[in-house]
Amino acid sequence: MAEITASIVKELRDKTNAGMMECKNALKETDGDIDAAIKFLRERGAIKAAKKAGREAKEGIVHAQIDAAAKSGVLVEVNCETDFVAKNENFQAFVSELATTVASSAATDLDSANATAKDGGTLDDFVKAKVIELGENLQFRRMERYDVEGSGIVASYIHLGGKVGVLLEVGCGKEETAGADSFHQLVKDLTLQIAAAAPAGISREDIAPELVEAEKDLFRKQLAESGKPPEILEKIIEGKLGKFYSNICLLEQGFIKDPDQSIGDLLASGGKALDDELTVRRFTRFGVGED
Repeated sequence: MAEITASIVKELRDKTNAGMMECKNALKETDGDIDAAIKFLRERGAIKAAKKAGREAKEGIVHAQIDAAAKSGVLVEVNCETDFVAKNENFQAFVSELATTVASSAATDLDSANATAKDGGTLDDFVKAKVIELGENLQFRRMERYDVEGSGIVASYIHLGGKVGVLLEVGCGKEETAGADSFHQLVKDLTLQIAAAAPAGISREDIAPELVEAEKDLFRKQLAESGKPPEILEKIIEGKLGKFYSNICLLEQGFIKDPDQSIGDLLASGGKALDDELTVRRFTRFGVGED
């Protein structure tokens, strides 16, 4: 039996993030063989993760990673079981490292992200190793990746200590606009808007027809006993739909810093000041644990 020294235990901990006793036991099981111990811990991590997978993981944080040129970015949500762990610096550093790994890869979805190489294994192995360390069910739940094509930038905003996160791409007609401070400030304001107002889409075309029909049916039931002619009722319903759209369509929402100005107007005035046309291309908003 090989001697299990403190230095070899530390080396295994540095490579796997597993706890000290987990590392010591793994080295005992593998007669001090580091590579075999790593494999042992990964297998054990997979078993532990599988056992904990049925436990509810509704806490956690959202984290974003944007490249220096603001041309590429990712948004990830990682869940845990308790708010105590979600606020733990160890867990937060783990999520940051996970996001950095995803951002530096070519992954565009959860499956390819989990298969990304990480510390001699995969990102999925990295998550399972952290399950051993923290003793909670952890889930890399979802991700979104934006890569800018043409002129424009990607930006993010993390709200409420990671409970809400936004990823946004805004396009422009001229590349010099993408470097302007005023453009970056406008884009930042848009991320704040999305975090606070939670729009369902950019414009009316993005709203699912079934959702619109459900609203119309609700309005019809509310007005069923009004005694008004059908043609008048339809006009009233269209008016109510306008209010509905102004609440859920980003471009029609009132700007949180100036409710009398719509986001569409904000973009138009910002574009005029920059002598350019600005366009919200897409956005993603994650709220921790939401369906």
